[in-house]
Amino acid sequence: YAMAPGPGEPSVEIDGDTVMSPGSLRAAERASGAGVLAVDLVMRGEANPVFCAIRPPGHHAVRAQAMGFCLFNNIAVAAAAALDVYGLERVAVVDFDVHHGNGTEDIFKNEPRVLFCSSFQHPFYPFTGHEKETTNLVDVPLPAGTDGPAFRKAISEHWLPHLDAFKPQMILVSAGFDAHVADDMSTLALTDDDYA
Repeated sequence: YAMAPGPGEPSVEIDGDTVMSPGSLRAAERASGAGVLAVDLVMRGEANPVFCAIRPPGHHAVRAQAMGFCLFNNIAVAAAAALDVYGLERVAVVDFDVHHGNGTEDIFKNEPRVLFCSSFQHPFYPFTGHEKETTNLVDVPLPAGTDGPAFRKAISEHWLPHLDAFKPQMILVSAGFDAHVADDMSTLALTDDDYA
């Protein structure tokens, strides 16, 4: 909050990828608030499922630091609401993106009430994550060129058994679409059907 520029002030660079303009803090607060509202709506039985198309993204922000275009970790804020406001005992966060969800993993690595599953191109920014399956972390690094059938096979073999064993009361999805074959950000080769 201290770094947020006010109206008419110049933008502030937090890191090489993350910049705050005068409207960034408000947008980030609303993005995190949308996730909390989604949890509220589901828990009150007013909506199910809920999809939040929010920006800025969140999965790179760690507990006390913005990074990688992310000011707040929106999915972690939503998961915390499910756990701490509504008393859920098991929340799963699944994260598919070309980048590892390092911030979400950092926040929940020692939280047994959260199962975090992440798929990402490796090696690639933020150069974290490696194949691991611990009690509550399931990382699935994908080599460059991975296509839809290989992606779905990796998810079926790694995520699904853990999700089945964990029996989450709520599943939150941190959806990144930059692994699409038409996105020049990565060299993964997912198509529209892979996201359906």
